Amino acid sequence: MTTLVIVGMGYVGLPLAQQAVRKGLDVIGLDTSRRVVEGLSAGVSHVDDLSDAEISEMLDGGFRATTDSSVVATADTVVICVPTPLGPAGGPDLGAVLSAGRAIGEHLTKGTLVVLESTTYPGTTDEVLRPVLEERSGLMAGEDFALAFSPERVDPGNQTFTIANTPKVVGGLTDQCGKQATAFYAQLVEQVVPARGTREAEMAKLLENTYRHVNIALVNEMARFSHELGIDFWNVIDLAATKPFGFQAFRPGPGVGGHCIPIDPNYLSHRVKEQLGYPFRFVELAQEINAGMPRYVVQRIQDLLNHDAIALRGAQVLLLGITYKPDIADQRETPAKPLAEQLLAQGASLSYHDLYVDDWEVEGARPVGGESLLEAAATADVVVLVQNHAGFDLRALAEAARRFLDLRGVVDEPGVERL
Repeated sequence: MTTLVIVGMGYVGLPLAQQAVRKGLDVIGLDTSRRVVEGLSAGVSHVDDLSDAEISEMLDGGFRATTDSSVVATADTVVICVPTPLGPAGGPDLGAVLSAGRAIGEHLTKGTLVVLESTTYPGTTDEVLRPVLEERSGLMAGEDFALAFSPERVDPGNQTFTIANTPKVVGGLTDQCGKQATAFYAQLVEQVVPARGTREAEMAKLLENTYRHVNIALVNEMARFSHELGIDFWNVIDLAATKPFGFQAFRPGPGVGGHCIPIDPNYLSHRVKEQLGYPFRFVELAQEINAGMPRYVVQRIQDLLNHDAIALRGAQVLLLGITYKPDIADQRETPAKPLAEQLLAQGASLSYHDLYVDDWEVEGARPVGGESLLEAAATADVVVLVQNHAGFDLRALAEAARRFLDLRGVVDEPGVERL
């Protein structure tokens, strides 16, 4: 039986652990957070995609969680699924990857497969992770142990495409490393797609997310000038989407959220500038446009209020939905946060309601309970649909509201203004 240690029990590592347990592997979850480990050991989930019952099912299947990195010594395979955020200066923060590499290297044994799944820039596996593993273990990658990169493709809340049926890209440091990694993932997923090497696999993930980043920026900018030109851009998208080839519909919104789109393309932009000395202009422009959307939404709110001679300072603004995706509690990089902060900085009296979030870290934003939501919508000077959760009764909320700004293009009611 394959013994698998997964480093990082978050949105990527925990679903991977679940799939591996279901396939009969001996799985150990390694995390630096004692709170996370104690919760998992007690059958409590901390991510949206897995319920407490599913964690209990994993425990019944032999899964165990620990903070003790010595478990690596027992592993046939180690998969690293730690966060890779942006640092304060906007560059890659690989602190968690380096920390994981040091901990693994201390206990690494011959023949073990080590796979990095954390999104990063091309060259990280070979230039950053490999030296740490080799220095700490005294072993050589490609000779004494196998090293590979396989980009995570977890889409929180997606019930159609899961780890099992999403093709898995795998790139090895050497051909043999790639074959060993391919054989491992073939136990877990329906399709494994070999890459030429680690850099190609690393770049593939960045291409996927840069493609989305740039296209979202495109429709965000077109939505802005379409509004000025008196064009219903939501109708334009629907019309273009009737073409059965050569077009994929992207839709505008208040910005971009989650780990992937706001962060991953900037890893590539940073790498290009660092290594080649010139900017990745598409990414930098897309970042400028998407990061500017919360400020543009504030301006649209101000314009709505101005029609009735109401100042934004002191106005009652109600935000509906503050997560970065519909129907999940995930708030990572949600554009609702800068939107709220800018409204508060302008002196607005801000409240919010979210079906999945009871307590928001934005100081000054007041939660509205579901039982008083319609009343709050009726008394607010403007209601803003930031995230479209399926549980919202949008028709009733739009009818109750004095002014309703729809940032998702889903409310087709008289008097509703869309982004």
